[in-house]
Amino acid sequence: MTPGISPGVTQFKGRVKPVCTHEYNVNLSRPIFWLLFLNIVDAFVTLIWVRSGIAPESNQIMAALLDVGDMPFLLAKIGMGVITAVVLYYGSEYRLARIGVTTALAVYICTLGIHVFTGLAAFGYLS
Repeated sequence: MTPGISPGVTQFKGRVKPVCTHEYNVNLSRPIFWLLFLNIVDAFVTLIWVRSGIAPESNQIMAALLDVGDMPFLLAKIGMGVITAVVLYYGSEYRLARIGVTTALAVYICTLGIHVFTGLAAFGYLS
């Protein structure tokens, strides 16, 4: 037996495989990108609806930021989305992050659906 080598190990070939296998190592980059994209679209569409008088902002904190101005609203709304995206990206190996991304995407898709129906109603296509 060679000193310093465990019994049964004769030669090391190749890279060491990570403990985490592929089935547990989920890449959430694309869903996180879509989540951030939907967040930005929601921010701008909300700003358009509120400023044109079509719909009010239902979130009171965001409504207060809208009273201050457009930039504070956009910075806060998009800033929260960026912080969330970073946290989800760095925690993507956790099951909670995968559940969070899925839930947030479902909520944002529903929110954008509401924006579409609001626009259709505002332009007279729905009565």
